[in-house]
Amino acid sequence: MNRIEAGDYYDVVHVADPQPSPSGERVAFVRRTPEDDETNEATIYVVPVGGGEPRQFTAADGVDGEPRWSPDGTRLAFTSTRGEGDRQQLWILPTTGGEARRVTSVVGGVSGLEWSPDGSQLLFTQRVSESDREEGRDRAVDAEYEPETPDPRVIDRMIYRAGTEYVDGRRSHVYVLDVEAALEGDVDPTEEDDSAGGAITRLTDGDTDYVEPTWGDGETVYYAAKTGEQPDDSITYDLFEHDLSEARRVSDSETNRENGEAEAFTQTTGWISGLDATEDGRVAFEYTPEEKLTLGQTELRVHDRDGGTETTPTESLDRTISHKSTFEWEPDGERLYFTTPNEGSRVLWSVPGDGSDDPTKIYGDDVTVEAFSVGSDVVAYAQSEWDHPGDVFVTTRGGNETTRLTRINDTYLTDRAVSQPEEVWFESDGNDIQGWILTPPDFDPDETYPLVVEIHGGPHSQWTTAGTMWHEFQTLAARGYVVFWSNPRGSTGYGEAHASAIERDWGDVTLTDVLAGVDTVCERDYVDSEELFVTGGSFGGFMTAWTVTQTDRFEAAVSQRGVYDLTGFYGSTDAFKLVEGDFGTTPWEEPEFLWERSPVAHVPNVETPTLVMHSDRDYRTPANTAELFYLGLQKHGVDTRLVRYPREGHELSRSGEPGHVVDRLERIARWFDGYSDYHESAPALERERDADLSAGASENSTDE
Repeated sequence: MNRIEAGDYYDVVHVADPQPSPSGERVAFVRRTPEDDETNEATIYVVPVGGGEPRQFTAADGVDGEPRWSPDGTRLAFTSTRGEGDRQQLWILPTTGGEARRVTSVVGGVSGLEWSPDGSQLLFTQRVSESDREEGRDRAVDAEYEPETPDPRVIDRMIYRAGTEYVDGRRSHVYVLDVEAALEGDVDPTEEDDSAGGAITRLTDGDTDYVEPTWGDGETVYYAAKTGEQPDDSITYDLFEHDLSEARRVSDSETNRENGEAEAFTQTTGWISGLDATEDGRVAFEYTPEEKLTLGQTELRVHDRDGGTETTPTESLDRTISHKSTFEWEPDGERLYFTTPNEGSRVLWSVPGDGSDDPTKIYGDDVTVEAFSVGSDVVAYAQSEWDHPGDVFVTTRGGNETTRLTRINDTYLTDRAVSQPEEVWFESDGNDIQGWILTPPDFDPDETYPLVVEIHGGPHSQWTTAGTMWHEFQTLAARGYVVFWSNPRGSTGYGEAHASAIERDWGDVTLTDVLAGVDTVCERDYVDSEELFVTGGSFGGFMTAWTVTQTDRFEAAVSQRGVYDLTGFYGSTDAFKLVEGDFGTTPWEEPEFLWERSPVAHVPNVETPTLVMHSDRDYRTPANTAELFYLGLQKHGVDTRLVRYPREGHELSRSGEPGHVVDRLERIARWFDGYSDYHESAPALERERDADLSAGASENSTDE
């Protein structure tokens, strides 16, 4: 059997966004695989529920996403960048045969697709500027058009960049596409004819982000928008009902149809990542108590438009709704389906929308349910497990019968040695903590092995035995390391008390639990307690840095996309509310308090050789604090190196350029190997910078 390597990333296929057809006979999903060092290919596939091989449904040209069946199943809408560079457009494909047809040419890129109940219209959002709206580029624009980069860039907003981009005055707005008019018309504008885009109606306007639109009945759309004089500093959302019936009783204007009337009907607090509504006016949305903004659990609420009442059907469940996960009404509108983290798994639940009964666990013990969608008879979902990185499954709506529809990586896995993790529970400061141990493929309990400790991000998230870390954990184990990871206090999946235990103390509480786990693992004879290594990303990067400032137990460390100075992070991130919520303060209120709880304050204590990795366009944890940490290590004579990845953001390890993903894994392993007696490798600082790195990316440290 071959051992898993970093370069295997090019061979691993990922699945996402499974969508059952209205008949329940087929499931559409996105199949993503690396195309070369810089790009990924994503294509829509369809697999029969009754058995059979997946079939490619869209052309392998660009990046496809968001497959959505029309209510009668005769059409499949999806987004794609084909022929448009990086700008996503809306395409429609007849499911009985024929070519896909592009039906938009808009400046902002299309996302958030949803068919109207009768299949005549499609909802979507795009991010556009005021001038885009005034010039009509949000309805039709030449494919060659490229917006100018502001010079100088004048900033008025609190949050002026996110993901990997500057906002540059763009706001998210809600649109409706008339499907028949779009299919019959020409979506590309010309000098002679400016009628392109006539099938598109913009429902919102102004200097506000309108997000998460969803249909109620065929004449009603719901969406959300932040409130207040400074929406970027707000966690309060207005929920709107938009009545389209008035728009149908007026004639088209020269530039656009009338867009109906909108009314705010309730508010919620927290982080909106979805709305879903029934045709009879019940709207489901997320709610996090304002006083527990980051430390409390996110619930599902349901607002009944007819009765004006609200219920919280998840109130009895001591688990938080999964961050950025979907939740859906079943087609008959009686029950809501949703996922939560749960003791190292991500599980699927359902609950009556009126809160008349407690949530019921449908499926998911010992697995990771990545995404799901509820059909008339089945729930389709993507699931990863310890022995595979992800496939498409279906289960009945009650979870009584489960079928695996794909084995997308079987060819790759056939000759690969995949190790099975062992679950361990240990005590730390009076708390039970869950973790896992992964041993090398040819593990011999009579031998000894070095240990790599992985610390997850968040901080309010959890790790499982699968998911996005499957390849990294297996790669390190295959290189001869025992790998240990855990869900210390601060993690989700164990109740609100567990997640909120790190209030005003990210470092010491988490480190106490991590080191308790290390002590437990080191009691095993096959673990060499003198050969310990540590790494993590995001909050895990913070914790890696905190660890090396508090203890010299580790031979080497790799800190990735971390937060190293809480004040610098607060002033540069789009997530400054995390500091306010978890620490209950700001840099102006308690500057010394935040400094003492920042790894950079304790750099003089570091002796551990530490590699620092960061992305140039990471606007969640911007690079300024990584630069300060790295400079501090240099000033205090610590073996260190800074690796910067151009074009990448905070999601490098999950969805970055394939060459960078591989390079990152190889550099982590090479850094550890150089300080391990179990590997005949010189430290990375004593070797050529790109020695033994297959991706061949160059390092850019501050001395260049």
